[in-house]
Parts: sequence; structure tokens; C-alpha cells
Amino acid sequence: MPRDGVTVGRVMAQVAMVMNLDKCIGCHTCSVTCKQTWTNRAGTEYVWFNNVETRPGQGYPRGYEDQEKWRGGWQLKRGRLVPRGGGRARRLARLFANPELPALDDYYEPWTYDYETLTTAPLGDDVPTARPRSLIDGEPTTVTWGPNWDDDLGGGPEHLAGDPVLKKMNDQVRLEYEQAFMFYLPRICEHCLNPSCVAVCPSGALYKRIEDGIVLVDQDRCRGWRMCVSGCPYKKVYFNHRSGKAEKCTMCYPRIEAGLPTVCSETCVGRLRYLGVILYDADKVGEAAATENEQDLYQAQLDCFLDPDDPEVARAAEASGIPHDWVTAARRSPVHALISRHKVALPLHPEYRTMPMVWYVPPLSPVVESLTATGHDGEDPAKLFAAIDSLRIPIGYLAELFTAGDPAPVEAALCRLAAMRAHMRRVNLGEEQDPAIARAVGMDADEIEAMYRLLALAKYDERYVVPTSYTAPVPGSDDLDAGCSLDGQDGPGMYDPDAFHIPLGAPAPAPASGPSVPGKGAEHAGTSLRNRVNLLNWNGSGRPEGLFPSTKGDAR
Repeated sequence: MPRDGVTVGRVMAQVAMVMNLDKCIGCHTCSVTCKQTWTNRAGTEYVWFNNVETRPGQGYPRGYEDQEKWRGGWQLKRGRLVPRGGGRARRLARLFANPELPALDDYYEPWTYDYETLTTAPLGDDVPTARPRSLIDGEPTTVTWGPNWDDDLGGGPEHLAGDPVLKKMNDQVRLEYEQAFMFYLPRICEHCLNPSCVAVCPSGALYKRIEDGIVLVDQDRCRGWRMCVSGCPYKKVYFNHRSGKAEKCTMCYPRIEAGLPTVCSETCVGRLRYLGVILYDADKVGEAAATENEQDLYQAQLDCFLDPDDPEVARAAEASGIPHDWVTAARRSPVHALISRHKVALPLHPEYRTMPMVWYVPPLSPVVESLTATGHDGEDPAKLFAAIDSLRIPIGYLAELFTAGDPAPVEAALCRLAAMRAHMRRVNLGEEQDPAIARAVGMDADEIEAMYRLLALAKYDERYVVPTSYTAPVPGSDDLDAGCSLDGQDGPGMYDPDAFHIPLGAPAPAPASGPSVPGKGAEHAGTSLRNRVNLLNWNGSGRPEGLFPSTKGDAR
């Protein structure tokens, strides 16, 4: 479908998030409420779907950004996009012993305290102490690491050298950091457009939902191979050692389906999170992720996003099965505004080529105060823009985080934020407005004031524009109006529980309502595993049925 000479391909919708790092105060409220909602069970003691890191610092798990060590994400190999951890043969060879899998020490050994000692200790001269005990084995332990061990250190010399981003920078910048720099970086699963965790899962347990782009784990399919843990470059997939299953951030999908924001967004003290719908061209994602120059990946991902105000895009979206209210929500989306319209939000580590969908407004250093301290007018636009290059938070560090080392988009975003500050100061003080301030950053006064309202004054329903869920059509399915999937036999969720326990070589039982018809309805967890081999039950001899997928004309 033509759009300004460009063909609009297959339009899809994604629920995305933007975080304004200028507002994060490091209170960890989002982390605690997320943990109490999703990971307060046995086996998930060390798991934080949402965590807040202090930068500079090693992060959680420590050094997760070092992909030379962990081999997460994608890489270009002879012009072809392949998982950095290797192809199928390499992953199969490491199925039972994966050296690129983070150990518990890379996260931290979770602990509690022996509080019973405080209440049952006999009277005496000594004050009883609640010593730490491991939540893994219950034995006394020593606390040596945590989910934010770098908290508020601001480049402490003991841990500074372990920051993978700083390793790419020179010693002079490192010294400057050590003296004067710190900011907070909240992280959740990126719910990527090109998720490597989905690609490397041997069981096909991870999947990206068609209707809203949320990446989830099918607990019925998961066999605990943990390839997804090593395959995710952000290390936001975790292994539950009690259930033997993978778990990850769900983007609070039950709330999203009801039109509500995520728990971390709802409880954020700084009101720094924005949720909304982005329309994108699914046919461009693979090509964009395979962009040769890493520093071009940010713009390549921007080019995948579509303008919901374009009538041609709206028609193509509704033709793809996206409801009208989702297209309307995309037009009101604060995420679309911050990413594509104002261009002040940037992706986290685009060089991983996963096309992340949680973006960040970079922090603006206290540039006005630093200029004023040197005797200059801190609000003079000319001096303000010139000082962007010498911020306390060096642009080089932010560029390594958000634009694969390219400082230009970071500098442009910071200049827009500085221009907004200078313009709104004049408005609030009743001074004469200077149109040159907005023109200097490619904006006009109305655009700057709209960005200011979104970043500073936006109310609840402006920050969170989340439409209620809908049922997306299953590709290749003719039965799109069958109603609820639980209304009849053999629908999703109505699988035969015995399908998971078929002995090797035994024929698969037919569905209760008769033979299945190809192309009718969605494949569900039970039927998808029939005629497959559970390697945990295989003795290693022979070649059982289902070990390899059958080919055309193969009698098997």
C-alpha cells in the first residue's frame, strides 16, 4: 500500500514503554511492588523482573552487558543475522552444559535473617543478632552481592572497573566519572521486536503475542533448557530452580488486557514511566536488525515505526486486524510522541539487534548550575547548547548505553531537553519568547510546549494510553469468529493432559472431537508436543520417532 512513495507492509501493534531518567530517584518502589506481585514464590528469591541499577556500575546480573562473555543477542555473520550464542548445532552441543549461563553468584545468593533468634534468645548480657541465612539451602551465609550492590556509589573505585560500558572509554573519562557522576537506570524485559530469547529456545516455549507484542513463556512447553537465559542480552529471563521453568517480565499482561498500566508504572513515585501503543511495519524488522553499521541501528528501528496519523497506515492497520480503538490509542500514545515525534527517547543497547521496545529519555546533567558556578548565565541558550558537550554525565557514556556509541542522537535529545528548559523558563517568568531557541533544535514553540506538558505535567490518562485487549487473527486460520477458545473441544487451553506423557514410539492419540483439521484454530500446548521426543526420557540409543522434524515425502 503506497505511503508517500513507500510501501506499507504488514502492520502490527506493540505495547511499549518509555522511562524518563531525569525523574528516577532510585527509591526501588517499582522493584519491590513488581516482586511482591510476580516473584514472591519459592524458586524466585533471586529474581527481579524489575530492577533499578546505579550508573556507573556492573548491573544485575553483574557485567550482563559484556556480550563477549555471555554471548547474548544477535550478530551479523556473512551478512546473515544469527544468534550470538551460535546456531542450532552449537546450542545442541551445549544443551546440558552451557558455560555462557550466568551462575547464582553473578546474580546474588538471596538471603533472609534469622529473626527467630531475636524472639527466642534467653536473657543475657549480649544483644542477640539476626544473622543472614541463605534462602537457597537455609545455611548461614555471608552477604557479598545484591541486585543493586552499586547503589548510590556513583563510580566507587572498587566496582568501577567492572562496568562493561566504562571499559570501552578512555582513562580520562573514567577519572571524571569517579569524581562526579551517578544516575539511576530502571530495567525490565525489553519485549523486543526481534527477541533472541524466542529464537534460541529449543522447546519453542517463548513466544511474542500477535496482538500486543508482549513476550511470554509457555510454562507447559518449557523444559528448563535455559538457552533463553543465555540468549537474552539483557539477562531478563530467569530460571526458577524450584519449578524447573523459565520466567520473565510479563509486562503485567492481565492489567494491560484490562486497559491498565503495569504495576511498576502504577506505583512509580517519580511518575517517570509512559505506556502506549506503537504501530510498526513487521516486514521491515528483520532488515532493520541486520543493518551492518551498529550506529545506524537506532535510525533503522525508527524507520520501522509507522505514523498512526497517516490515513494509509490506519487503513493498513485495520486491514491487518488491529481494532480501530488501538489505532486511535496509537495516535494518542505518549510513547510514540517521545520516540518518533519529539525524538528524545532512545533504545537501550541497540547493538544487540533485538530491536528493544523499552526506551529511555537520557538524563540531563545539572548543566545550568555548572554554568552559573563559572560566572556565566546558565539560561543563555547559546551557552546552554555549547555546554552539552561538557556535561557531568559525558555524552560518550550515554551513547554507549543508548546508541551503540554514536553521540549525535544523544546530543540532539539533550539539546531538545535543554531548549525546552530555556523556552519554558521564559514562558513561566513572562519574558519575551525567543523563537530561535525552538528553531535551533528543529522544533517550534507549540511542539516544545507539548513535549513539556508530556514530560512534566501529564496526568494519569496521558501517561498511560493502553486500550483493552482484543483477539488477534491467527495466521493461516479461516475460523476467526469461533468465539471463546474454551467454548469447544480442542481449543487453546483445552488440551489433552496425556499429550505430555506419550511413551517413545507410541502413536499419538487423536483429539477427543476427531482428527484435527490443518488451518483450523490455533495450535495449543498439548497438541504441539505430540510425536515429539522428551530428551529427558531418552536413553541416548537409536533414533526415536520425532527426534528430528520430518521432511516432505518422509514416511516418518
